[in-house]
Amino acid sequence: MKVLLLNGSPRAHGNTALALSQMEEIFHAEGIETEIIQVGHLPVRSCIACGQCRKLGKCVFDDIVNEVAEKFEQADGLVVGSPVYYASANATLVALLTRLFYSTPFPKTMKVGAAVVAARRGGLSSTFDELNKFFTISGMPVASGQYWNSIHGGAPGEGVQDAEGLQIMRTLARNMAFLMKSIALGKEKYGLPEKEKGIFTNFIR
Repeated sequence: MKVLLLNGSPRAHGNTALALSQMEEIFHAEGIETEIIQVGHLPVRSCIACGQCRKLGKCVFDDIVNEVAEKFEQADGLVVGSPVYYASANATLVALLTRLFYSTPFPKTMKVGAAVVAARRGGLSSTFDELNKFFTISGMPVASGQYWNSIHGGAPGEGVQDAEGLQIMRTLARNMAFLMKSIALGKEKYGLPEKEKGIFTNFIR
């Protein structure tokens, strides 16, 4: 099994990275392969709604989004980590996720998702909620821990003082590992849930 972890911070060794590293240790102990990709420092442009991905099967802008897409398709779970900027996720990460989820044609049903957020003080819950929406719109079960998946710290590495936050990450990783393994067993015995043909409506007809 494999989990892909995206570090949405521009800092390679900040508190977001610290949170993800706590999870990675647990995944390895559970026999799960991991890969962490730092994306928060990259020049990722936003979606322009051109629709070319429907023809190409990938985003028309051939950058880190398409690289991540290949790894995401092969993964059993996706962890998305972000610092908090104005009670929101890093805009670079949001641009990447918007294009990633919209442009990829492969099914994401029953891949497990988890979001983790880091901040000096506030804005954690709103950022956590923002990131989870990418999973729930795609049929991905969302892993939970023992509290909202957040860690506190201002300066890089300061999060190591947040004992509860670090424990939250470890608990989240254990729960996510259990969920992925359980889903794998369920798929072997029952297969994936039946999927109806999509119905798309708007508010004027």
